[in-house]
Amino acid sequence: MNLRWRGAIFGAVQIVIVGLAGLSYARSQAGQTARPQVSEEAFKDIRVLKGIPVDEFMDVMGMFSASLGYCCTDCHVKEAVGNIGAFALQTPKIQTARRMIAMVNTINMGSFGGAKRVSCFTCHHGSDTPEVAPDLRQQYGAPPEPDPNAMGIPTSAASPQPLFDKYIQAIGGAQRLANFTSFAAVGTYTGYETGAGPVKLEIYAKAPNQRTTIVKMPDEDSVRVYDGTNGWIAGPERTTPLTTLTGPNLFGARLEAITSFPTRIWQEFTRWRSGSAMIDDQEVSVAQGIKTGQLPVNFYFDKSTGLLKRVVRWNQTAVGPVPTQTDYEDYRDVSGIKMPFRTIITWTDGKSTLELKEVRPNVSIEAARFAKPAPARARR
Repeated sequence: MNLRWRGAIFGAVQIVIVGLAGLSYARSQAGQTARPQVSEEAFKDIRVLKGIPVDEFMDVMGMFSASLGYCCTDCHVKEAVGNIGAFALQTPKIQTARRMIAMVNTINMGSFGGAKRVSCFTCHHGSDTPEVAPDLRQQYGAPPEPDPNAMGIPTSAASPQPLFDKYIQAIGGAQRLANFTSFAAVGTYTGYETGAGPVKLEIYAKAPNQRTTIVKMPDEDSVRVYDGTNGWIAGPERTTPLTTLTGPNLFGARLEAITSFPTRIWQEFTRWRSGSAMIDDQEVSVAQGIKTGQLPVNFYFDKSTGLLKRVVRWNQTAVGPVPTQTDYEDYRDVSGIKMPFRTIITWTDGKSTLELKEVRPNVSIEAARFAKPAPARARR
């Protein structure tokens, strides 16, 4: 993310970006329907991206942002910041985006049988103007460093089971982890919606796969819940008062919950491949998990300590896949179990840092902590 637009996107993308439409809160519908709200129910003037869930729609906005190096007001009028209604105003770039989606869809359907092999990023690579002429520096210069986060990272058929065995041993051993059934944590959260300053954070997790994260925003809590089956996000920074997680985002919430109790990671995937990559000039071991219906997930392990260093997953969207990178740092001992006290989550709509200050293991957590959250209050 280049410096020209990094600050702007963190402060604006998820809060007010609506891409190809003006925002029209369908707040009366929130919580009144069993199915997830789709794009044309939440936003005005949807002409191309119809019928996709709201969480996928926002991932599409992230694809545009990452591919072109844009923040929301590079496509929408500047007045849209602080004035949600102004997103309804049409601009030439919104019209262009619609045409580009149609073009990409035509290419993928005509040449790849509908598979999403071509996306905005294929040509743009972070620039609003794709280059058409070769760059001789790339042709004759030093080859670029391989992307450690690539979905197509070189892998082998060798089983990564030893990587997970070493990881489990490094964080305390199978016996201790078997007796680790829940935890409650407090700390701080820093992200685009906090103005880059920290706010209070609470986390509640229960084995095997329940997790709630509460960000204590000044006016109203922002809540993310996975109850073991369903997932939701509600908060004042969201484009809709209550977002039901679907598809890859729901799987991402499940993966986050399972990673809190990591002995269950291996069973979550049907196939595994192993490989290696370079992160910060250090070689790391990679285990790539394959699960039917989902894009691969990469797990990166420190070769010396065996600790989990990073997880990268992808959400498939109507315009192609978008990545989410989660980095785990500052492992500390909690009753004989090593837990990361710093987690950094980076995705195409922003970057968040969770810093834990206190973790209480094996505490009783009431079931209500994992219940569907109430919709956020209406924003004006």
